[in-house]
Amino acid sequence: MTVTLIDAPGLPEIPIYRQVSVATGSRLIHVAGQVAWDGGDFATQVEQAYLNVGTALAAAGATFDDVVKLTAHVVDWQPALMPELLDGIARASARLGVTIAAPASLFGIVALDVPEHLVEVEAVAVLD
Repeated sequence: MTVTLIDAPGLPEIPIYRQVSVATGSRLIHVAGQVAWDGGDFATQVEQAYLNVGTALAAAGATFDDVVKLTAHVVDWQPALMPELLDGIARASARLGVTIAAPASLFGIVALDVPEHLVEVEAVAVLD
C-alpha cells in the first residue's frame, strides 16, 4: 500500500478521518472538484460527489485507498448539516465497498458554479 493513514499522538481522533497520511510512490493524482450534476438534497449530493471522485480515481488506476487528502466545499455550511454529510459519505462508502478515511478539510463557502450545487469534493492520491 502506498498510503498509510495515522492519528498522531496528542491530536484528537476523529471517527470519520485520520489526521495524517504518509505516502510513498511516484505518481500524483489530482481529482478536480466533483459535484452532483443531477441535483438532489444535501446528503444525496454528498454521496454523488464522493461516487464521482471514486470514478475519477478509477480512471487513473487508483482507489480511495490511495487518497492522501480530501477537501469538501459546502455552500452555506453549518454544523447542523454534519449528520447529512456523514450520511452521504457513509452511503458512498457502502456503494463503493470502501472506508473513506483520508485526512480531510471542509470549507464553508458562499456559492459554487451553479445554484443547484451544494457540495464539491476534490482529492489527491498517490500511486507507485
